[in-house]
Amino acid sequence: MEKEETLLRKRLIELSNNAYQRGIIMYSDFLNLNELNILHTTPKDSFPVPYRTFGGYDPSERQMAAFLPDAFYMYMDEKSIRSTYPIRILKISPLQPKFAEELSHRDYLGALLNLGITRAKTGDILIHDKEAYVFVHQELTEFLVKELTRVRHTTVRAVEVENADFKWEPKYEEIKGTVASVRLDSLLSLAFSSSRSKLTALIEAGRVYVNGKLITSNGYHVKDNDIISVRQMGRFQYEGVLSETKKGRYYVTIRKYI
Repeated sequence: MEKEETLLRKRLIELSNNAYQRGIIMYSDFLNLNELNILHTTPKDSFPVPYRTFGGYDPSERQMAAFLPDAFYMYMDEKSIRSTYPIRILKISPLQPKFAEELSHRDYLGALLNLGITRAKTGDILIHDKEAYVFVHQELTEFLVKELTRVRHTTVRAVEVENADFKWEPKYEEIKGTVASVRLDSLLSLAFSSSRSKLTALIEAGRVYVNGKLITSNGYHVKDNDIISVRQMGRFQYEGVLSETKKGRYYVTIRKYI
């Protein structure tokens, strides 16, 4: 893993150098949570130009990094910068909804990978009823529209959706409960209905991220509106303290994405 981290940092720094030398925006591939953490923990003075990250919608997990020369960074607002990313959205729908299977995230991802697509060229996969929205690098759009015709046993059609037309309201479960403190391990226990000892092991194993940054401290103090992601388990947003009990515990609310 250390070798992979070193290679990734080298590639990211090279992209930043190219942006500085050529005076154009340079983009990474889609980065997963661990790769985003490597980016965010690389000393800022390693990059000759600043960067921003975006995955096609808020709040995406897999994101591209854009390295911005001064001419872009100083004169473009966030919305304008986001419009430059080479990200396209594909909607995958069954040709015969009545006979379509219940397809999972793994099914859609498997169909993409079976076409020879590398994971780094695809972002998040969002599932709504019997349709899915997939964020991909723009260079793959035409190929996938033509070649993605089946997911498991279901015949599908892929069409591009204009970014401006895309609206996504994530489904979530609101959970309220009391915790001894607004520590990361306490909130994880509330969100996933599991023991703190088990969740502490996940934190120590490097599977927990707050706003895309790896957190390995059980006592990390979570702030209002922070998004906590646990690899292979899910994610939730901590909304804040509603009240304090007479025994000094905190009554909090979180939104767990489903």
